[in-house]
Amino acid sequence: MLDFRPRWRRGSAVSAHPANVPAPAGMHLPPNGGGEDVLRLMEEIVTILQELRHRKPRIHCLTNSVAQAFTANLLLAAGAIPSMSASPEEIGHFVHRAGALLINLGTLDAERRASLPLALAAASELDVPIVLDPVFVDASPPRLALAREILERRPPAVIRLNGREFQALSGHSPTPSHVREFAQAKRCVVAVTGASDAVSDGAREIRVRNGHAFMAQVTGMGCAAGALVAALLAVSGNPLQAAVAGLSAIGVAGEIAAERAQGPGSFASGILDTLHTLGGATLRARARLEIGEA
Repeated sequence: MLDFRPRWRRGSAVSAHPANVPAPAGMHLPPNGGGEDVLRLMEEIVTILQELRHRKPRIHCLTNSVAQAFTANLLLAAGAIPSMSASPEEIGHFVHRAGALLINLGTLDAERRASLPLALAAASELDVPIVLDPVFVDASPPRLALAREILERRPPAVIRLNGREFQALSGHSPTPSHVREFAQAKRCVVAVTGASDAVSDGAREIRVRNGHAFMAQVTGMGCAAGALVAALLAVSGNPLQAAVAGLSAIGVAGEIAAERAQGPGSFASGILDTLHTLGGATLRARARLEIGEA
């Protein structure tokens, strides 16, 4: 597993490039050509993405109605099998057969509110790991209260959210120390996405510096990223590894899709195509990761 020995200075970014491949602009390899921790992490990411395609886990997404189709298509492109039912009568059956559960608060209609406690109970029965995406908790006090209730009832394996949502949920700005403290307090991995993504399990921090501006112009992109993290969690069992792998993969796919896209519309379909064929060599060449001190 990962060895996060505190020999890297915080802020020293290391690309997962082989020695004969130039690092991307702005990235700096250590003077000794090392980077063993990052290279090891990169190989684990490649392995679990391959495992995802081999095992094809079922992922149940209790997610917002706007993002459902794109989320389902992205999971299929990555190699997972999505289910999307929000019916209280059948939610338990779908969660029981799932490898992981995504709870996305983007649409809080009566049906989803009724299904939410049933989904949590079903996940608890079979220890199905949960990814929580507390969408717009910064805009809605009832939504914020519900997210906090979920955290108290059954802590998720991963929380994926943006900086504004983190501030609303934690009461603090998304600085590295606040992200680590919140992850430690909630006993889960916290992934704060933005221009660069910060992922922490309370003791360690990893930065993912991939992505493209078009990703903010496609409805449901963040929701789909949470679903991809859930799919990787289903085959990895390691929340930190799954979160970093999911954000790295979708970030790299976004960069490649943007190179070919005419705009956000063609980008949305392009990221599905790119993710479907994304391989280890491309990830090793393009993923930009930074490991902070333990």
